[in-house]
Amino acid sequence: MKKTIKVVAAIIENEQQEILCALRSPEMSLPNMWEFPGGKVEANEDIYSALIREIDEELGCKIKTFKEVFNENTHEYETFYINLISIKCKVVDGTPTPSEHSKLIWLNRENLESLKWALADIPAVEQLINEE
Repeated sequence: MKKTIKVVAAIIENEQQEILCALRSPEMSLPNMWEFPGGKVEANEDIYSALIREIDEELGCKIKTFKEVFNENTHEYETFYINLISIKCKVVDGTPTPSEHSKLIWLNRENLESLKWALADIPAVEQLINEE
């Protein structure tokens, strides 16, 4: 039986209404795919605390989360399921700097579909593009 991994993803928007996109490094699973940065929710951790911790670890900056879930979906990969919970945030201290990812870029919503996204991230990407 495949296990389900609960993962949080940060949809970080800047003052210009651009969205932060992260390119998975060749050493990561799903190499060279784009994603919203984030990571696994640990036991006894709520999704907001997990996201704040993960962004601090991965990008070296502090974020403020908005209190509603933007998008949640479960995607089946070959060896596991991912329950991906996307939450909108903004940077409140520091500048996002990649430590695990190959590259970070800021993109306008209408340009998001130009990237090759990890499949689990696509529902949130589509929701962002169609958002008013």
